Amino acid sequence: MDNKANSTQPVTRREFITTSAAVSAAMIAASCGTPAVRAASSDQIRVGLVGCGGRGRGAAADCVNSSKNVTLVALGDVFPDQIAAAKEEFGKRPKDKYNIADDHCFVGWDAYKKVIDSDIDYVILATPPGFRPMMIEYAVQKGKHIFAEKPIAVCPTGVRMILKAEEQMKARNLGFVIGTQRRHQPGYLEVIKRIHDGAIGDVVAGQVYWTQGGAWVKERKPEWSDMEWQLRNWMYFVWLAGDHIVEQHMHQHDVANWVIGSTPKFAIGVGGRQSRVAPEYGHIYDHFAIDYEYPNGARVLSVCRQVDGTYGRVQEHFQGTKGRALAAAQIFGEKPYKFDPGDEEINPYEQEHKDLVDSIRAGKPINEAKRGAESTLTAIMGRLAAYTGKLVTWQAALNSKLDLTPKPEELVFGPRPVPPVAIPGKEPLI
Repeated sequence: MDNKANSTQPVTRREFITTSAAVSAAMIAASCGTPAVRAASSDQIRVGLVGCGGRGRGAAADCVNSSKNVTLVALGDVFPDQIAAAKEEFGKRPKDKYNIADDHCFVGWDAYKKVIDSDIDYVILATPPGFRPMMIEYAVQKGKHIFAEKPIAVCPTGVRMILKAEEQMKARNLGFVIGTQRRHQPGYLEVIKRIHDGAIGDVVAGQVYWTQGGAWVKERKPEWSDMEWQLRNWMYFVWLAGDHIVEQHMHQHDVANWVIGSTPKFAIGVGGRQSRVAPEYGHIYDHFAIDYEYPNGARVLSVCRQVDGTYGRVQEHFQGTKGRALAAAQIFGEKPYKFDPGDEEINPYEQEHKDLVDSIRAGKPINEAKRGAESTLTAIMGRLAAYTGKLVTWQAALNSKLDLTPKPEELVFGPRPVPPVAIPGKEPLI
């Protein structure tokens, strides 16, 4: 669940060209494999959307708006009403960008396979994150380029599935971008480049935040089964969303790993459920505070909260031996710098798609799967630390047998008990 007002800043094309050309070239050069399917800049790219809720429809619009000759041609969702809403919305838009025939609209548990199996080049995966590993795995098998909303897993087993799929992506020269817009946003690109060039010295500490009010909840209807109720309120169930530290705050964990240049050694933390205690809020927490230690000794405090009437902050701050930085905007210290977005805005939600499309057409697709899996596991590691009350190492998290990925036999509209709320000291570290 992305909050565009809080998580992005306007930037100009003039600034973007000067601040990110080298980064884009480096991302393209880092890819490897056999020649890409598409090379010419005029080639048509046909896109399929899996998950037609608000974020999915937004991602599809961002994709087709990002580049010329990109057309949305297929839709898939488990719910017919989501397909209907998407068709109504997209039906009012230009046919050269939205050309969705009735026989390219798929409903049901296997809708994602039908979208991926249709004549598309590029699939957008925007269902609840718990389904992401199995869908990514299938898309790679079928040779499709992938844009996946974050996070890309909710448990260590899912992360390992992504890491395995990443090897196949490289072998088949497939593009993969995860929806962490900051990696494609000029302010972050420029400030973090300067941090890496030594502007604040050695990074020794950081504080990352996503605190806000509550999120939406849909009142249960009498005809809904347990499964349908959970799917329509997916944010409140760990098997679907991973808790909000994973589903939302993973953005900041990605920035911390990016700035420091590694993943954490261990995490300890606290969390709980004080405000959202009614059954309609499932079994997730409403606040977390996690202390991560990195291999270089740097410590990062991670704080997230979803509680109405509380102070909101979405920010990443880092302290070095020679200064400090706000990751998207400014450096203080011996080498001060302030990012100037200028007048002409660039939308990072579109830019992440443009970067992927450009790399596909260049024959050198970007592949962000490994670092996306690592940032996802960083967030999962924090959740495990808070849920269990234990110190959780990177290796313990990576090798955990915890498996929340849905099994085929579970994908039915029927009973699905809600697990108890995790109690530190009693919750096992599996």
